[in-house]
Amino acid sequence: MSVLESAIDPSSPAHRANREALLERIAELEAELDRARAGGGEKYVTRHHERGKLLPRERIELLLDPDSPFLELSPVAAYGTDFPVGASTVTGIGVVEGVECLVVANDPTVRGGAINPWSLAKTRRAGEIALANRLPMVNLVESAGADLPTQAEIFIPGGRVFRDLTRLSAEKIPTVSVVFGNATAGGAYVPGMSDFTIMIRDRSQVYLAGPPLVKMATGEVTDDESLGGAAMHAGTSGLADFLAEDERDGIRLARQCVRRLNRGKQGPSPRNPFPQPPKYDPEELLGIASADLKVPFDPREVLARVLDGSEFDEFKPTYGTALVTGWGELHGYPVGVLANARGVLFSAEAQKAAQFIQLANAADTPLIFLQNTTGYMVGTEYEQRGIIKHGALMINAVSNSKVPHLTVNLGASYGAGNYGMCGRAYEPRFLFTWPNAKSAVMGPAQLAGVLSIVARQAAAARGREYDEDTDTAMRMMVEQQIESQSGALFLSGRLYDDGVIDPRDTRTVLGLCLSAIHNGPVKGADGFGVFRM
Repeated sequence: MSVLESAIDPSSPAHRANREALLERIAELEAELDRARAGGGEKYVTRHHERGKLLPRERIELLLDPDSPFLELSPVAAYGTDFPVGASTVTGIGVVEGVECLVVANDPTVRGGAINPWSLAKTRRAGEIALANRLPMVNLVESAGADLPTQAEIFIPGGRVFRDLTRLSAEKIPTVSVVFGNATAGGAYVPGMSDFTIMIRDRSQVYLAGPPLVKMATGEVTDDESLGGAAMHAGTSGLADFLAEDERDGIRLARQCVRRLNRGKQGPSPRNPFPQPPKYDPEELLGIASADLKVPFDPREVLARVLDGSEFDEFKPTYGTALVTGWGELHGYPVGVLANARGVLFSAEAQKAAQFIQLANAADTPLIFLQNTTGYMVGTEYEQRGIIKHGALMINAVSNSKVPHLTVNLGASYGAGNYGMCGRAYEPRFLFTWPNAKSAVMGPAQLAGVLSIVARQAAAARGREYDEDTDTAMRMMVEQQIESQSGALFLSGRLYDDGVIDPRDTRTVLGLCLSAIHNGPVKGADGFGVFRM
């Protein structure tokens, strides 16, 4: 393979300025991650520990193999909403008894682990990832059920969580539940619909309705243990498959269940089990992405710090040069790469992308999309040359490609360029964002300008004088709104990605994702429908 040569000077003023700007964004990210890790706060964490109970991340740590990584997903879910950052749930991918699993853990220190609209969305996304990548799912359950004030947003769509569990089972993707405390009402169906269910003596309480509601509904007077205690479910109802003595014993039994699953990966192993690291320091990634998103940067500099040995065989290097395409390996796995070199996509780039995507599908090779695009080129000349049909060609190829896709937004992801570069709507297996990145229908200034032009035309059509002061105020308000709503944390809070990541972790995160992807078969598409040529 060809080895990429870097032209970066880490001591240059531009590199240092980019680095400082990105470090500021990373500091903001770390502050929100600290809020999520703090759960319900010191008071509730202390109370939880005093009851002899473990926190969700402590349970996950005991569940996973020692010193193995954990790729946390959607860690800042609910950022910018009325709900706590993290959405009272921890989800991620980790290794249990040598098997990669999707783990979901309720955080009972946050409103008793109650399910709100964002924790529901986060749990559903975890189920999608488990199904797409054939990952066994382990639920660490302790939840008070639905957050009742928002039940209108939860109740009807919430049934999908239980449906998803049964679909995993039907696809021979095992599900395991460990119940650490309450699993009430709808929450009772998580252990009820899992393949393996573990309850903890004198701790687990699983019932459709607690004693007060039973008394109101039927007049029966009962107690927690008789109604839904662990010993009752283990010896009488049969809901519990295993009865643990304490939390650590419950986690031991969960590991035992996974150990006996007899799981093997269906995808190919890494071509090189001992890959060479990149030639260049990943620390330098902090200064590559431009602080000003209008200033493009060479994605080859990113690839030189992400791909094995910094090796990259470029495809069509002198055609459609605003898009870099080519082949490399990442942690031993062969990959194809599509990366924006200059923000705008022209017809040549779209045609190049479509052909490259077809080649990757013919070779059963996963694709990595590195986004930094302002969209497809507009204007009379480009419309007459067929930018719509060529953009549609690229989007068709992305839509119907069957090899796994991984997407990282390195800077800008605007307009239909987001679609052509495999944004969330095109269902990449995983999508991550750098802290400096933004995504919207267009840039804030452009969007405000369009609204201003439309308003001016409307005033002229009515024969009215246009108010310039009102226009200035409107443009400022719109720009501020779009600026805030297009930021990485805002979008990640609404689960439009799977997490905001430190650029220095890009290679590790993509490697973990590629490993997870290969739990299932990796096979390209047999056809792409009709290409409008």
